[in-house]
Amino acid sequence: MKLLVIFSAIFVATTLFSSAAIGQTFTGRFDKDTVTRGDTARGRITMVIPAGLHVNSNHPSSQYAIATALRISGSGMKSVSIAYPRGKDRKFQFSEDAINVYEGRVTFGFAVKVPQNLRGRFLRLRASVRYQACTEEVCYPPKTKVTTLTVPVK
Repeated sequence: MKLLVIFSAIFVATTLFSSAAIGQTFTGRFDKDTVTRGDTARGRITMVIPAGLHVNSNHPSSQYAIATALRISGSGMKSVSIAYPRGKDRKFQFSEDAINVYEGRVTFGFAVKVPQNLRGRFLRLRASVRYQACTEEVCYPPKTKVTTLTVPVK
């Protein structure tokens, strides 16, 4: 019976930590309500990381840490630039050296060139964020979350 209680406690703890590791939320928006063909459209992707977790930054300063990476794609997109925020250097139980991480709320800026010959009345972009969430003791397998952004085109 005692062994069953221990295994149950481990299962519950693992489930809670696993669900926390997937608790990151993502939202995206363009800076303006409309964009113009041939111009540059700017926007932001915001990631909210639950308390008790962090994700590796875009430059985690560890060869073993998987960097957070944002990819923007869309029909006819040729020029995309992404601005990654600076992370915080933190020391964890599982690493000998400090790792550069994101915690709390993190915003990634992006700029895309709207194709001059874009067909349709809307620009649709697909933003995918690949990241690795960790606690103070352990890192979870990397995940990719995808969100779609849509804005009217003039």
